[in-house]
Amino acid sequence: MEEAAWFWGVATCVKLLLVPTYHSTDFEVHRHWLALTSSLPLARWYSDASSPWTLDYPPLFAYFELLLSLPASLLDPTIVDLVAGQNYAASSALLFQRVSVAAADLVLLLGAHRLACRLPPFRRRLAFAFLLWSPALLIVDHIHFQYNGFLLGILLLSLSFLAEGRDLAGGIAFAVLICSKHLFLVGAPVYFVYLLRHYCRGGFGKALGRFLAVGSAVGAVFAAAFGPFLYHGQMLQVLHRLFPFGRGLCHAYWAPNFWVFYIVLDKILAFVLAKLGFVIQAPKASFTGGLVGDSSPFAVLPQVTPAITFLLVILAMSPCLIKAFLKPQSKHIIRWVAYAYTCGFMFGWHVHEKASLHFTIPLAIVAMESLDDARHYFLLSIVSCYSLFPLLFEPQEYPVKILLLAVHSILMWLGFCQFRISRTSHQRKMSDSRGSCEKNQIIGCAGTCYLLGLFGVELWGQLLHPYFFGDKLPFLPLMLVSIYCAMGMMYSWAWQLRQIVRFC
Repeated sequence: MEEAAWFWGVATCVKLLLVPTYHSTDFEVHRHWLALTSSLPLARWYSDASSPWTLDYPPLFAYFELLLSLPASLLDPTIVDLVAGQNYAASSALLFQRVSVAAADLVLLLGAHRLACRLPPFRRRLAFAFLLWSPALLIVDHIHFQYNGFLLGILLLSLSFLAEGRDLAGGIAFAVLICSKHLFLVGAPVYFVYLLRHYCRGGFGKALGRFLAVGSAVGAVFAAAFGPFLYHGQMLQVLHRLFPFGRGLCHAYWAPNFWVFYIVLDKILAFVLAKLGFVIQAPKASFTGGLVGDSSPFAVLPQVTPAITFLLVILAMSPCLIKAFLKPQSKHIIRWVAYAYTCGFMFGWHVHEKASLHFTIPLAIVAMESLDDARHYFLLSIVSCYSLFPLLFEPQEYPVKILLLAVHSILMWLGFCQFRISRTSHQRKMSDSRGSCEKNQIIGCAGTCYLLGLFGVELWGQLLHPYFFGDKLPFLPLMLVSIYCAMGMMYSWAWQLRQIVRFC
């Protein structure tokens, strides 16, 4: 634990340096939730509309905000004032909320320690660096502003319990997670199948007893979270806030997933058919305007509904579910859960680019298993981090995000080079062939060329686009980032699927 605490301490020092950096509207969202939960009775939490930033996280996170509001009110009462505190960003509020995110990352520290503590020393330290020094987490949580480290810490705790064979504890921790942020529900099918087949096994009586035990434990978590709102007749309002399907298929900045290609194909087909003389009705909601909408956004291709995206996610996840059903093994559970979140990211409804953290963080542990996994993680983590760059659009943060990604890439390269040497030294004694050396490279030629292409994308957005177009087509650089990063994300999804089908 001391080793992990050292990595966490270094990360905390960096987070303190980032306190005065840019913060998004999410800063005001969470400040408002502090005020809302401390000022209003519980029955009004999910119906209050005094601010555009309505509460749309599950109840356990609302309780967490209520807990944070106690020290906040002592430091500066305006922070938790529902009326006077609107858009309040005084230095006291800024410092408190930044420090609260860093302090909540203690849960991430605990989860990282539990998952990595059984690894050999070098790989353990490498895992701590990837988990606790993640540049994507620093960008999203400690500049842009959110509490993903806290939530991902709960996920890592759940996975650590499952990896140890403590299935009941793992199920309870996962229930706590989805009662804190419902977007983690994407992993529920894997958890359900795995617990059903791995924990609820044995004779009929034993299996039934275990099924009732895990069902009762998970049900108790949901009852504690949602019970008070059911009592006050607020459940429908809570569900309406948690699942606002009217937000549309895509976020304002397209997450780099499958739907990017679908949208672009629709645009190309509309353009070509219009040139050929066909009458193409313009969609009512525009993607390229940076807005979202759910009213007929496609001109040529079939419209996409939440039900279609749900079916696609389950279909993409099905090989993993079949594997978990037929041969449930704790050594594969982290890979299976990470793949499930990858499927949700690639094919889900209204996916945020920040959701890539849901699978890149667990895959940092998987990367310690083999050279192939390390090579995959090297490419994925760089692409995932770069796809978050548009979140920090102000000039003063530009050197920060470049430096964070550069340091992370160098650490990965050095770490995986040492990892490769230690894992292949015995193979070199048996074979000095050129093919063996090429196979053991950290990343192949295609991967290197793809990553170098990121420089071209960045060069276009920062220099060439302003030079050629000025202020015109402002969404084009963002679209290029989404499309190019979506290629890497699609590769990652296909690579993970291949590994699961062949080896798990």
